Amino acid sequence: MPPIETSILLLILWGVVGYLVGSVSGGMAMSRIFNLGNLRDIGSGNIGATNVLRTGNKKAAFGTLVVDAAKGALIALIAWGISGEDAAQVAGFMAFVGHCYPVFLGFKGGKGVATFLGLLLALAWPVGIACCLTWLVGAALTRISSFAAIFAAALSTIYITFLGQGQMLIMGVLLTLLVFWRHRENIKRLRAGTEPKIGQK
Repeated sequence: MPPIETSILLLILWGVVGYLVGSVSGGMAMSRIFNLGNLRDIGSGNIGATNVLRTGNKKAAFGTLVVDAAKGALIALIAWGISGEDAAQVAGFMAFVGHCYPVFLGFKGGKGVATFLGLLLALAWPVGIACCLTWLVGAALTRISSFAAIFAAALSTIYITFLGQGQMLIMGVLLTLLVFWRHRENIKRLRAGTEPKIGQK
């Protein structure tokens, strides 16, 4: 067994790598590829797939969703393959943090929903599928992306517990809290009845 100091340093290294990977914005990349202009000047000003969809370009929105989900999933799987599950959780969680607070964009990032779902699919696919289905149900019922995200995040720790993924409980709670924090303004608008629906500009 490696010394504790080595293990901690390794986890820190994976955390840094995960954060940098997470800081790469799928939305910004798609906006340049499809010449959509500055996402900060469109809709909510967010860099996520929901705001990209407000440009009317469904391909760009789908590309954003794929990139943002994949970056959390891939770095977690790579870390798991090289250094084990603890490293995967640290790298994946920090990829989520990087998406929300990216160093390349002045720490002003997205809400992290796609990265959140991609990470859960990679580390515990039954939980990930349950959360994706929950998001779809929430979106179908309300046509409000933020509600669907909050709904899925709120149930994620329940899924983690009852689907036998207790080793992910601490990370799951932290992810849920961050999703709620990133959606705090959306929650205010939901209460006021002013939250825009999916595709609404």
